[in-house]
Amino acid sequence: MSAIVSSLHLPSGSNLPSLSHRPSNLPKYLLAMPFILMHVACIAVFFVRPHPVDIVLAVTFFCLRMFSLTAGYHRYFSHRSYKTSRVFQFLIGWMGCCAVQKGPLWWCAHHRGHHKNSDNELDVHSPITKSIWEAHVGWILEKDNDATRWENIPDWQRYPELVWLNNWHIIPAVLFGGFCFAVSYFCGGTGWSGVVYAFVLATVLLYHSTFLVNSLAHLAGSRRYETDDRSRNNWLVAILTMGEGWHNNHHHYQAACRQGFFWWEVDVTYYVLTMLSWVGIVWDLKQPPKSMLQKVKGSNIDSSNPNPLPTSNS
Repeated sequence: MSAIVSSLHLPSGSNLPSLSHRPSNLPKYLLAMPFILMHVACIAVFFVRPHPVDIVLAVTFFCLRMFSLTAGYHRYFSHRSYKTSRVFQFLIGWMGCCAVQKGPLWWCAHHRGHHKNSDNELDVHSPITKSIWEAHVGWILEKDNDATRWENIPDWQRYPELVWLNNWHIIPAVLFGGFCFAVSYFCGGTGWSGVVYAFVLATVLLYHSTFLVNSLAHLAGSRRYETDDRSRNNWLVAILTMGEGWHNNHHHYQAACRQGFFWWEVDVTYYVLTMLSWVGIVWDLKQPPKSMLQKVKGSNIDSSNPNPLPTSNS
């Protein structure tokens, strides 16, 4: 967490809006219902035939929304590993909302909490101190985790447009569903086929691809660095999430925009951000120190112990 905080330029306390962490008054089952219904709606794939445009739409926006989560919600909002304009930060936040994983500030606040307490009892999605089910998806269904933990994100509260987007994250999601219907309908599909495949099914696949970082990437894979948690580098998760699976790298040096530290560690998110930097959309992409890479190149700390949990700080 210190690596995150040290890279932030926080506004003065007098400029912060009066916000607090308040669990919703709604019953737990009502809060979880949209998430559950999204999964139930996937049954429609057995009754609705896709048009080719629906498949193209699903694949295209799976990738775009994944990028918005990895480059936006994670590497930008949570870790500030590069810089961009106020306009682009809103646009990538808007697209991230289309992934139906709540608002960017909610996501950022919970993720910073994860790094602060990674794999201890206060980590809400650790497969080490909790079950794999709780780490992968159960934590999302908990009522207390529905609220944004504003105390973790003082640096973002000064942007009213982001606070608004975070509070009304459902608007981009609903508009995206309508967009899928319209494109499908006017391009040869039935409209609803676009909703089923490009919105519902692709969103559920997006859920579980990103959730694997919380669960599988703390259980299976290699450990190059000795960290205070059981984060691991998992190539399969990295492929599914455009580079987020190099999780042990990330936990060791959280400030880096690049998470695949070596050329053979595919990190599509970083490649896209690099191309965006060529045209000035993003800049100041933070890199892991060269000395760090030279020191551990080719090493693996768990050759003798497949599942260590160091007790010393790194």
